[in-house]
Amino acid sequence: MKKRGQPVHGWVILDKPLGRTSAWAVGSVRRLLDAAKAGHAGTLDPLATGVLPIALGEATKTVPYVQDGTKGYAFTVRWGESRDTLDAAGAVTGTSPVRPAEAALRAVLPRFLGRIQQIPPAYSALKVDGQRAYDLARAGAPPVLAARPVQIDALELVSATAEDATLQVTCGKGTYVRVLAQDIALALGTLGYVSALRRTRVGPFHESQAFSLANLGELVLSPAPLAFLLPVTAALADIPAIAVTGDEAQRLKAGQAIRPSSPGASSAAPGAICAMNDGVPVAVARMQDGEVRVLRVFNL
Repeated sequence: MKKRGQPVHGWVILDKPLGRTSAWAVGSVRRLLDAAKAGHAGTLDPLATGVLPIALGEATKTVPYVQDGTKGYAFTVRWGESRDTLDAAGAVTGTSPVRPAEAALRAVLPRFLGRIQQIPPAYSALKVDGQRAYDLARAGAPPVLAARPVQIDALELVSATAEDATLQVTCGKGTYVRVLAQDIALALGTLGYVSALRRTRVGPFHESQAFSLANLGELVLSPAPLAFLLPVTAALADIPAIAVTGDEAQRLKAGQAIRPSSPGASSAAPGAICAMNDGVPVAVARMQDGEVRVLRVFNL
């Protein structure tokens, strides 16, 4: 059987449109580029827009290093209502006449900086006894999920009216912006839900690098159709790289550990590294006891 698609390797940073799932977006990009393999680094809900990093080919092996990175969001909190999904798609579950003043909002934001506790929403992809939380919630049996720590690095007010406020947040892996919005509202003595959400950053990838599907459709017809494609190593910007020889590269590709010959490589700090040969990534590996031990091999 003929293999579907072409061996396209690298990253496309998509500006996901409103109302579309992340799976739909990945499928659209894969078909547009006729790529054999594609995946994404972090789901965006249909009601969210913004940065959706899409990995193609061998770049799919670097997805975890992007998913674990810092995230950035701009979001709008609508005051006076709570909703079961904590966003505009849900049913109203409560109302409040309280509309917080801008000064009160600014005063409460520092409470949500640093390492804080969050209770994940019932409408989430977390598994409970083998089932997705959102499936249980939709079936009328929303699970009670335990609080867990998340990291909020920055939280700033962009604008505020009597009815809503727009904020920007920089946060760590596992943070739920919908829960953050709800908790800010509760701290102000009112109710609230996310009425708009846009992701502005995922790990090393930023909004300024993102293309719309319409842009991509035009670019693939240009004389350099893959000029917008970022390299596989773009996901590994925060991981040290070491040089390996051609012979060392072959041994790594065979799954063998090596003691690298490049000056200073053996003294690299323990942890993940990217082994490179003549500018081409060979493997993601780890340094242990002066050896390079393979985690994932690239077939490039």
